[in-house]
Amino acid sequence: MHNATLLYFKGDEHAALSLANLIDADAQLVKRHDFPDGEFKLQLPTSLAKKTIIFHTLDHPNEKLIELLFVAPTARLMGASCLTLIAPYMAYMRQDLAFVSGEVVSQRIVGDLLASLFDAVITVDPHLHRVSSLDEAIPVKRALVLSAAPLLGEFAARRRDNPLLLGPDGESAQWVAQAAEANRLDYAVAQKVRHGDRAVEITLPVIDVKGRSVVLLDDIASSGTTLARAAELLLIAGAKTVDVAVTHALFNHGALDLIRHAGVDQIWSTDCVMHPSNAVSVSALIAQAWKTLSSTDQVS
Repeated sequence: MHNATLLYFKGDEHAALSLANLIDADAQLVKRHDFPDGEFKLQLPTSLAKKTIIFHTLDHPNEKLIELLFVAPTARLMGASCLTLIAPYMAYMRQDLAFVSGEVVSQRIVGDLLASLFDAVITVDPHLHRVSSLDEAIPVKRALVLSAAPLLGEFAARRRDNPLLLGPDGESAQWVAQAAEANRLDYAVAQKVRHGDRAVEITLPVIDVKGRSVVLLDDIASSGTTLARAAELLLIAGAKTVDVAVTHALFNHGALDLIRHAGVDQIWSTDCVMHPSNAVSVSALIAQAWKTLSSTDQVS
């Protein structure tokens, strides 16, 4: 008898099945059929446990959010009295404020949507700016935030001799500090001024990097512009090697080429988002969080 049902979608198989094995959950694929007109049909298994997990990492989120909107209420109708969303990457968390009149605050809308569907949410390193906790963005009964930064720091320390961890901008400070402190590594944080989606100005911290192995560590990499510019400056300053370690590998088309061209050696990411650069698994981290959540009767 399994402890829970874990529903997953095509594309999430590797991470979902790994997690299901660790928490003794019955993993079931949500079947999808796409119609010629762009609509799609989903099918759940015929039997669900009282405790049901929906596992969906929300990169390329627009269709995935619709999938959650369809699946969560159907799971309730089929006997799942408690629903937990495990989304290793949580989308639409950046936009938490309207900077001009009429601008949509997507974090609030997506957060309220998910709160209407789920009892609990577990995610990894959400990109929060002016919101101090996840439950402010997603007002569910229980919102758990995990960090993969210490795991990335540990991995970097195994691959490089006493690396210097560098956050490429002020927003990365929280993650690079966690990674460094957990692994007793040196760290510093650069400063960034953004002039556009692909136009940034980086200022390195006052620290000697000559002859050192430097690992640029951040939560998200998408266009790669910030990482590439930071890497160029580090190599000019005399860094022995520059590697990249990120939680969420969202790399857009051309991003990897841009980073490689800047002189970056290795690119490491977690499996929060499936990508060829995946080197660190977060399954055990999420499994422990689920077990703790479940044992405290917060998910019951």
